[in-house]
Amino acid sequence: MDIFANLALGFGAVLEPSNLMFCFLGCLLGTAVGVLPGIGPMGTIAILLPVTFGFPPEASMIMLAGIYYGAQYGGSTTAILINLPGEATSAVTAIDGYQMAPQGRAGTALAIAALGSFFAGCFATLVIALFAVPLTSLALKFGPSDYFALMVLGVVASIALARGSVLKGLVMIFLGLLLGCVGTDVYTGSMRLTLGTLDLADGIPIIAFGSGVYAIAEILRSLEVEKEQERDVLTTKVTGLMPSMADFKESAGPIMRGTLLGSILGILPGGGAMLSAFTSYALEKKISRNPERFGHGAIAGVAGPESANNAGAQSSFIPMLTLGIPSNAIMALMIGALMLQGVAPGPNLVNEQPILFWGVIASMWIGNLMLVILNLPLVGLWVRLLSVRNHMLFPAIIGFSAIGVYSVGNNPFDLVVMAVFGVVGYGLTKLDCEPAPLLLGFVLGPMLEEYLRRAMLLADGNPLSFIQRPITAGLLLVATVTLIAVLFPAIRDSRREVFVDD
Repeated sequence: MDIFANLALGFGAVLEPSNLMFCFLGCLLGTAVGVLPGIGPMGTIAILLPVTFGFPPEASMIMLAGIYYGAQYGGSTTAILINLPGEATSAVTAIDGYQMAPQGRAGTALAIAALGSFFAGCFATLVIALFAVPLTSLALKFGPSDYFALMVLGVVASIALARGSVLKGLVMIFLGLLLGCVGTDVYTGSMRLTLGTLDLADGIPIIAFGSGVYAIAEILRSLEVEKEQERDVLTTKVTGLMPSMADFKESAGPIMRGTLLGSILGILPGGGAMLSAFTSYALEKKISRNPERFGHGAIAGVAGPESANNAGAQSSFIPMLTLGIPSNAIMALMIGALMLQGVAPGPNLVNEQPILFWGVIASMWIGNLMLVILNLPLVGLWVRLLSVRNHMLFPAIIGFSAIGVYSVGNNPFDLVVMAVFGVVGYGLTKLDCEPAPLLLGFVLGPMLEEYLRRAMLLADGNPLSFIQRPITAGLLLVATVTLIAVLFPAIRDSRREVFVDD
């Protein structure tokens, strides 16, 4: 079968010593940023985007992918041991995982979390390998209006399925779309929204934008709330890393359900790891014969969410690799990394860059194996990493971000952009506005405009063409119904309850 030949091509690429090193480096960095509360995979990827400019495309994508799914592993370590989730997706794991630690079962919780994550990651990667080519073939049959409608649906779904206010999400999306339009109009050659400066003629640089909104803004927020609070770093050795047969039996069902749930929700725009983890925990608690155990050390409360968030993180690569459409903000940065390499994301990627496409997929299996080895035997090292104080980390992060942003275009104006959007991102957090829809709108804005204008040119300016094509009309109808549905009080309240972790 072609799939075996494709996977052989991918493994051949990732097993090259240089790519194997990048895979390990990505997993290592991902685990570290998952353990350390603060910057997270989003900020790390934003900082490292300029560094990848000098790497081959497959090496840079393998490393960035490893950072993303590696952070899902690392976040569970501190969540279980000291009740300090390194990643937002690990907040659910902390509910029961931390309760298992005083019971002398910290090792069991860590092992189940790692093994569940490994199984889920491998399964989700298999889903990507099986469905990537069929989805790509389907996408190649889409016209400009179909792509426009698909992106509109993606934008609406990303708001409906994400946590936070729907109204604020809409505002952030539209602001991102507006910022994405800054630059030179490709059809008329006129400059727009550039404030009269030539530095914005090519648009707002995505690296400076991402580094500002995530890395710099997160540092400003952390400086306000952290106050260098003391961290109770675990000093005793974690034992019992081999779960009993009873633990395996009790965890098998939650792991499989969490894996399936994460693999499905990860594909949806705005779904991904966080929604998968919260939904898995709610499902396990609902179907459990002993729901009162949840919150007091139920192993299902660790196995299900950890499997779900890792499956969700990896299946979110499907729309990015096959359609060129990001399902979440991190995938938007991945698309930025591809564009930085001169690679056009979309359904032609598998044909134009088969080594990149299948190399990234194959690297996920190898990366998941690396992460099990990194997270279990070295658990003591990761917890002690928390002893590094923020006043030592933050200046290094700012300096590294500034060097990286400047090195891409050698333009001091990019540093100004990074600083400005750092302040903007900090202001958004003060207003309880999620920056993720802003980044999604920023990346999708030029693509939405391009497909809209192509569709209108092909239809001689007739807007009725959007309802005359069945696929376009169907996608726009689903988007409209979804947006109206989340505004109803009952659905809005249910949407909030999914993200309640206590």
